[in-house]
Amino acid sequence: MASAPKKQSPRLQRQQRIVDHVLAQGFASAAELSSLTGVSLMTVHRDLDDLATRGLLRKYHGGVSAQPSTVFESSSDFRLHTHTAEKEALAADALRFITPGMSVMLDDSTTALALARLLPDVGPLTVVSNYRQVQETLRDVPDIRLIGLGGEYSRTHDSYLGLPCQEMISTFSVDIVFISTSAMNARLTYHQEQEIVLVKRAMMGSATTKVLMMDASKVARSALHQLAPVNAFDHVLLAGDLDEALIEEMREEAEVHVAKLS
Repeated sequence: MASAPKKQSPRLQRQQRIVDHVLAQGFASAAELSSLTGVSLMTVHRDLDDLATRGLLRKYHGGVSAQPSTVFESSSDFRLHTHTAEKEALAADALRFITPGMSVMLDDSTTALALARLLPDVGPLTVVSNYRQVQETLRDVPDIRLIGLGGEYSRTHDSYLGLPCQEMISTFSVDIVFISTSAMNARLTYHQEQEIVLVKRAMMGSATTKVLMMDASKVARSALHQLAPVNAFDHVLLAGDLDEALIEEMREEAEVHVAKLS
């Protein structure tokens, strides 16, 4: 039986509300956040200490400011709690490409993690991933041969990166890889960090079939580094509120399917 994502605790829900507010406003005082969340100043300060330690906010005397948007986009902790319905729809749609006996590579995206949670019902499979969350999700599943990609551990991404990771990826030849990234338009995909681009490109090079999974928040955007053209993917799976004209443009580049939200 596939394990479901854990429901957020009241504390995590409150912290997510704080992050969303500070990200929208740029900064906020502790008193403002206490009023927003309905908890004491002491509790707010504990939340802010935790969020600052996790690299999501910068704490100043009396309040906090937002980190640059690239930090939010990179943080696994933040991504785990955003656009969850779209990610679950993408994962359910992606499952049709997987049959028992396949070798499957998953990147360090939380969209791929949503797919990993469904894989125990498909096995036997071989699953290769550099994302610690995927490794934790699948490590006790008897029908899944799990191969963890190593390298330099990134606390921000909660994954293994760098040259050792790229070299290990190059030794594999998997049936299919599932990738998500931070931005795309009708022709190109992007990511804001070079080291992530290099790992994702290595993954694409190791797979026979390449599947891109993107929720609507990442579409019609760009980031600093080009990852790959859309036509480098065999399938593009989308979910969320999307512009029909843009979807038709993408269909000139690859097979595109829009997943239905439950």
